[in-house]
Amino acid sequence: MHISAKRFHSGERASLRVCRPSMNDPQPIRILSVDDHPLIREGIAAIINKQPDMLLVSQASTGSEGIQYYREHRPDITLMDLRLPDLSGIDAIIAIRSEFPEARIIMLTTFEGDVEIQRALEAGARGYLLKNMPPRELVDVIRQVHAGKKRIPPEVAAHLADHMGDEDLTAREVEVLQHVSGGNRNRDIADLLCISEETVKVHIKHIMDKLGAQDRTQAIAIAVRRGIIRL
Repeated sequence: MHISAKRFHSGERASLRVCRPSMNDPQPIRILSVDDHPLIREGIAAIINKQPDMLLVSQASTGSEGIQYYREHRPDITLMDLRLPDLSGIDAIIAIRSEFPEARIIMLTTFEGDVEIQRALEAGARGYLLKNMPPRELVDVIRQVHAGKKRIPPEVAAHLADHMGDEDLTAREVEVLQHVSGGNRNRDIADLLCISEETVKVHIKHIMDKLGAQDRTQAIAIAVRRGIIRL
């Protein structure tokens, strides 16, 4: 995404466009941007402000701000980052849609793990876009989602299809794997989870079987890539 815009502050509520449509013109698509990286927010603002049919109404740098500003502005489209400093973009989507079921939210992120994509779609995201896409694709998807369509790029859909039918890790297996990624031994994990060391070994065997991993290190790498755990 090309970055070339004047600097805006997080949480800015004022309209960021100079010209407003006349009473006879169609109303612009009102957009809320939620991202904790200032340069990304500026890049999004630069792209949107060049579109005659779009209006950036507010920007937020945390999930909590995103929820608050959605209530205040009721945007037509919300661009939501996946990783935010206080709560995940997925949690923010769930919170917004619990109050506003018709909210149209596009997940905009650098992460393409199939598990995170699936979680975002299940939470109600109407699109899932990667930040390295051309600006033209961003505005096209905004218009399509505003028109009531859903949009997932072919490469993201293919990534989902690659793991269609894969057996999911259980919540306990994810918990065990997260502890493994922290460098804990089986005995340490058993103590942390109040289970036997033998049970930990069984969980790790199931984890490796489900992920198709040859060892613990590969299991961690696959799980991080797919968005199952975070380091």
